[in-house]
Amino acid sequence: MRGGNAEASGSDDEAALSRAALKAADGDSAALEELVETLDRLRIVQRMVGSMLLDLDTVDDVSQEVLISIMGSIRQYRGVGKFSTWVHPIAKRRVADHLRRQRDATALEETDLPAQRFSSMVASRTALRAALAELPEKYQAPLILRDLEQLPVAEIAARLDLPEGTVKAQISRGRAKLETILGAIE
Repeated sequence: MRGGNAEASGSDDEAALSRAALKAADGDSAALEELVETLDRLRIVQRMVGSMLLDLDTVDDVSQEVLISIMGSIRQYRGVGKFSTWVHPIAKRRVADHLRRQRDATALEETDLPAQRFSSMVASRTALRAALAELPEKYQAPLILRDLEQLPVAEIAARLDLPEGTVKAQISRGRAKLETILGAIE
């Protein structure tokens, strides 16, 4: 019955976190320090952030931002529900902030284009038209409808009288072929 012990330990940890958080919310600096150390030791914040980010190299940095936010807003904690439930939106906001900063700081360069998702490419119209013309016809319409006209897959499937799974596969394969063609154009 090992799983039961782990589950009991998890609820014990959650209860301890909630108690420390309530003390910290009342201004107990030692409880705040204990809370942050426990969160760090149990890797609760790192697991939350890691589940939201693809780039594992940034998980620790964003996790530190989350811990700092928790320290800054702990006085707002009221002890309603699980402490991890209170932490989760803070983690989501810090991850969103990180992704926004990353997006704003990353300029698309010509050499990066083939690796980018088709819908976010900034390619010249001539190169894009030429690449689309080189695609087999069965990939052209689904790609244009999805990535240029931004239609949902269900609507594309209805327009083309194809199953949704087929449309998804054609979009995926078409994007891969388009990336290859655009890479060859450069």
